[in-house]
Amino acid sequence: MQTLTTSNSWQLDRRTLLRGAGVAVALPWLEAMTPAPDREPGRREPVRRTCFVYFPNGCSLPDENDEKYRHWRWFPDGEGADFRFTDVLSCLEPYRDRLSVFGGLSHPLSRELLGHLAGDTWLTAGDLRGDSYKNRVSVDQVISRQLKQHTRYPSLVLSTDGGVGYKSRTATISFDHSGRPIPAECRQRLIFERYFAQGGADVTATRKESLRRGRRIVDLVLDDAKRLEQRLGRQDRDKLGQYLQSLDAVEEQLQRNEQWLDRPLPPFDSSHVDLDARADVDPTAYLRSMFDLMALALQLDLTRVVTFMTGREDGMGFGDSFPQRALGIKRGLHTISHDGHEGHWDDWGRYDQWQAQQFAYFVERLATVQDEHGPLLDTTQVLYGSCCSTTHNARNLPLLLVGGGRLGLRHGSYHRWDEKTPMCNLLLAMLRTATAGSAAPAETFGDATGALGGPFA
Repeated sequence: MQTLTTSNSWQLDRRTLLRGAGVAVALPWLEAMTPAPDREPGRREPVRRTCFVYFPNGCSLPDENDEKYRHWRWFPDGEGADFRFTDVLSCLEPYRDRLSVFGGLSHPLSRELLGHLAGDTWLTAGDLRGDSYKNRVSVDQVISRQLKQHTRYPSLVLSTDGGVGYKSRTATISFDHSGRPIPAECRQRLIFERYFAQGGADVTATRKESLRRGRRIVDLVLDDAKRLEQRLGRQDRDKLGQYLQSLDAVEEQLQRNEQWLDRPLPPFDSSHVDLDARADVDPTAYLRSMFDLMALALQLDLTRVVTFMTGREDGMGFGDSFPQRALGIKRGLHTISHDGHEGHWDDWGRYDQWQAQQFAYFVERLATVQDEHGPLLDTTQVLYGSCCSTTHNARNLPLLLVGGGRLGLRHGSYHRWDEKTPMCNLLLAMLRTATAGSAAPAETFGDATGALGGPFA
């Protein structure tokens, strides 16, 4: 079986696959894939990647003067480069010089909406006022149309619930150029088999039998990997070994996650929650596996655009049970965000802190995994946030941007704007950063009045 496609004995084709029984696995970048004249550091333009990670129902924002609970405010204390993380985002302290926090931004057409309705517009700035539904294309899809010629897949659209949901309560944050929701994928095994075992959505009979016998992908391609190793230098051999270990660890975690599907939830009141059969997934393991899959997709250059919605608005979907499953809190997320009981800031703040810790895990993965341009974090801009601040308030959105140092972003500050600056100014700046060099700079997006400054200046 011939796996290698080379133009000479020392150069490996970028799209080389490892093959085994019923699977074909993409490889990460190796030095042997780079033409000799380009192997000197800094000779090639960096790949430009973009991710959007959404959390529902806003965030914990007790009054700034509330000494008892202010440590649970999502936004930092202070401003500019002297900002100080509260307990919520303190897990991101190791990356403070590689991130920016934004305050005051929102979508003008959504500011008077009930906050839950605004989730549909986070990346679109569409008009959901009145009886009509006039959503727009999401910025991730504008980016993916510009970059799709470089990768196997234009974008990955992921969420914890999958599908599209329904208007004002979507299960996706990605919308096509006609403003229609793009179905999100949520089943990790299907995502893994579809994108990391080459061959599309269909799993061959051989592969199905391998799954039944508990054989993982790395087992199936190991012989081909050993043959490839004989052609590689020491650094490439080390990198290939690390990649196979990472791939194996992800699939092992997926197998553990699948075991949770047979475990019942402890008793709790879920009368207001639209749970499906996957609600008993361990949320920490589930989110981290999603982030692992996202990091792998970027590492392999399968796509350069990813969106991930960690939960639906308004208590819809199984993400509402995450506080109970992950932290033992008695209330679901939607109830926490609406409940004024004594100590509810503790519940909400603890949950926001846990959610941020899962996001920090993704940031750490991007900072650790490297390609020919260095850590993935340096060539990936990641926006993390929500489309309401506190309950039903679609203003002053919690937004944090991390990464993209090699793309020109300059971080390390908490920027605060007034409402004269729409959130689309941020999305326009990200759009220009993502597509620089591949197209003429975008003139506008949504209701942008100009590209945002701050880290993009």
